[in-house]
Amino acid sequence: MSGPGAALRGYNAELQEGLAELRARREELSGRIREEEAERSRLQGRIWALTERLAGTSESLARHLVARSELDRTIAETEAAYGKILESSQTLLDVLKGEIGNAGK
Repeated sequence: MSGPGAALRGYNAELQEGLAELRARREELSGRIREEEAERSRLQGRIWALTERLAGTSESLARHLVARSELDRTIAETEAAYGKILESSQTLLDVLKGEIGNAGK
């Protein structure tokens, strides 16, 4: 058989090959899509875990900053009080030396 029947068979064969090629490309693309969806899922899991860690670290940092601020205030108040004690001690010592000098006269 030749003629129109042979031509139709040739077209049909080419059409089937073309469809097979498109199906193979589609299957390859589907595999890539599954891989990328899995990667996206892994990354979202990591982002969630890192977000949780960031929130915990931020809360801890805030608490530590408050504690340090309180310590800074306590240190400053203690140093100021100690300075006043030193001044009072010096004044008392000066008065005592003056009294000792006067008592010897």
